[in-house]
Amino acid sequence: MTELHGVGALIAGKILGRVGDVGRFRSAAAFASYTGTAPIEVSSGDVVRHRLSRAGDRQLNMCLHVMATTQVRQNTPGRAYYPTRSEGKSHKEAMRCLKRRLSDVVYRQLIRGRGQTKGRLGRTLGGGSIVSRGRLIPRTPALQTSHFPSPPSHPTTLHTHPTT
Repeated sequence: MTELHGVGALIAGKILGRVGDVGRFRSAAAFASYTGTAPIEVSSGDVVRHRLSRAGDRQLNMCLHVMATTQVRQNTPGRAYYPTRSEGKSHKEAMRCLKRRLSDVVYRQLIRGRGQTKGRLGRTLGGGSIVSRGRLIPRTPALQTSHFPSPPSHPTTLHTHPTT
């Protein structure tokens, strides 16, 4: 997963954890529907439009949004796809199209990874972490358990003035 542009260890872990076994999806379209990137047609008369589906896993949709935003900002195939689709479309519509395409890319990567990791307990990610059974397990020497700094090793004395 981390081979895809815009996917780091955290996003990869979230995708793997939320998807579980990718074999439960019969196609890329079913996966897109699950991620909430499959467009819904909202046509009226001669006007044919599509809108964002509010169904699906919103956390997976957020992961795809981060990927799309990262790819649009940098020189990637996603950026090359974005302007061609955005001709005559708003930014939101173009992002929706890109997220749908990225959903297909993620699905293919998961299917490809499924064949490679069969029979193994987990797959190593960048930074020495491992994904095992859909959970990201960091492999760092020591993890800080608190966001607060540890107390100083020597006590500090408060200087108080005697009151008279």
